[in-house]
Amino acid sequence: MAFVDNMPRVGYIRCMILSATLSKSTSQVEAILGKKYERVKIRFKGGPVSPYFAEFFTQTQSFHKNFSQAELEEFLQKNIGRSFKNCVERTEDKEITFLTNKRGEVRRLEKALSQNEGAAKTAGKPKNGAAQTDFKPKNGSAQTGGKTKTAAAFGEKAALFGAAASAFNAHKGALNRSKNYIIQEGTQVPFLQALGVMTDAGKVVAAKYDKFRQVNRFLELLDDVLPSSSSEPLQILDFGSGKSYLTFAVQYFLESVKKIPCQITGVDLKEDVIKSCSDLAARLGVKNMNFVCGDIAKYSGKNPDIVITLHACDVATDYALAFAVERGAKAILSVPCCQKEVNAQLGKSSNALFAPLLRHGIFRERFSALMTDAVRAQLLEARGYKVQVLEFIDMEGTPKNLMIRALLKGGARLGQETGSGAASSGKEPALGNAAPSGKEPALGGGAATQSRALEQSARELLKAFGARQKLADLLGGGL
Repeated sequence: MAFVDNMPRVGYIRCMILSATLSKSTSQVEAILGKKYERVKIRFKGGPVSPYFAEFFTQTQSFHKNFSQAELEEFLQKNIGRSFKNCVERTEDKEITFLTNKRGEVRRLEKALSQNEGAAKTAGKPKNGAAQTDFKPKNGSAQTGGKTKTAAAFGEKAALFGAAASAFNAHKGALNRSKNYIIQEGTQVPFLQALGVMTDAGKVVAAKYDKFRQVNRFLELLDDVLPSSSSEPLQILDFGSGKSYLTFAVQYFLESVKKIPCQITGVDLKEDVIKSCSDLAARLGVKNMNFVCGDIAKYSGKNPDIVITLHACDVATDYALAFAVERGAKAILSVPCCQKEVNAQLGKSSNALFAPLLRHGIFRERFSALMTDAVRAQLLEARGYKVQVLEFIDMEGTPKNLMIRALLKGGARLGQETGSGAASSGKEPALGNAAPSGKEPALGGGAATQSRALEQSARELLKAFGARQKLADLLGGGL
C-alpha cells in the first residue's frame, strides 16, 4: 500500500517511542520543514511537558527542538515518506523501519528486540523475525494480529512506560554524575551556563548530557598532550569552530583549571555564528579569544601550537591539517566529518577486485571514510608526527567519533632526524617537554627513508582505487 499521499494523519497508535531517526531527505524537505535537513535524530529524555528532544541536521549546522508526545506523533506522520524516505523507530521491545521506494510507496518493517510474547506474535511475521505491515487504522485504533489496541489501553501502557523511563533516566544520570569528569556537575561554569548546557545552579541539562560528556572527553584527550606549565601563551587555532563549545571549553580548562596562558582563535564560515561567539566572549569577559569569519582554505593567521578541528566537513579537515603541518603545529586534534571526496571517486572505480566492497552505498561510505582517515594519518606520520587514531566519543553520541591526534616528534620540524620523545611508560610526550632520544626506527635507513615509505604507501592506496585525496594534493610529494 502506497501512503505518501494516503498516509494516515490520525488513528495509527504507536507504541511508546524511545528514539527515531529520519534519513535520506527528499526534494520536498525544505518546502515542508523550512531548511534542507539531511536527517533528524529524536530521543526520549523524559519530562512531563516535552519529553522528546530532536536534533535537525543540515550539511553544516544542527538545530534543536523539544516535542510533546502528540507533537512527535504529528511530526512523524507528516514527514515519513514525504520529507524523508527512511525512518527507524525504537520502542521498548521493537525496532520499526519505514522504507520509501522510488514510486513513493512506504513499507513498514517490524523486528522484535526481546522475547516478549506480544512482539513475537506480530501479524505477518516472516521467518527471519521481521514483520511487514502497512498502516491500517480503523475507528481510531490500530490492529495487529487481529487484536485491537484501544487508545485507552495504549494510554495506560504509555503511562507505565513513562514512569519506568523516568526511573531509568534518573539512574543513568546518577551513573554519569559519578564519573570523574574534568568539569564536574555542580561546578558553575559560565560558558556552559551561557550555552544552555548547565543551569544557573550548575546542574547539567538532561538534553545536553551528550554535549557535556563530549566536552569532557575532548579535554581529557587534550590534557594528555599539554605541558605542565608554559611561560608563553599557547597559540590555539580552532578550525570550523561553529557554536564553539570546545573553543570555550579549551579556554576555560587552560586558564581556570591548568593555569596555562593561551590565546585562542576560532575560524568559521558563518557570519552569524562568529558574531554570536564574539558577543558571548565579550559577555563572559574573556579577553584571550577572538573569532574570525573566513574560509579555512584561505586562512593565513599566526603559527599555532595546537590546531583543533571538530567535524570540519569533508576537505575542510584537509585544509586544516595542511595548515597545521606547514606551520609546524606541535599538536593536532582532529575529528573528521563527511568524507565525501573519496566516496564520490570510489563509486566510479574500475578496480574489479574491490567491486563487492564498493557495490553497496553503505559499504562504500564507511570504507571511503576509513580510507580517507588512514591516508590522513599516514601522511601526518610521514611529516614527522606521532599519530594516534582514537575513539573520541561512543557511537551513541555520534557516529563521527574517530579522532586523529598527532604530536610533532620531539618538537622537531620536518627533515630533522630527532627522536620521537615518547616516554617508555607509553604516555604521550607533552608539548614543549619532548626531547630527542636518538634516531627514529629506520625503514632501510633513517627517519627520512621511513617518511618516504609512509608517504608512498598512502599514495599507493589511493592509486589502487584511482582516487585523489585533498591532503595528499595539498602536501604534495616532496619528501
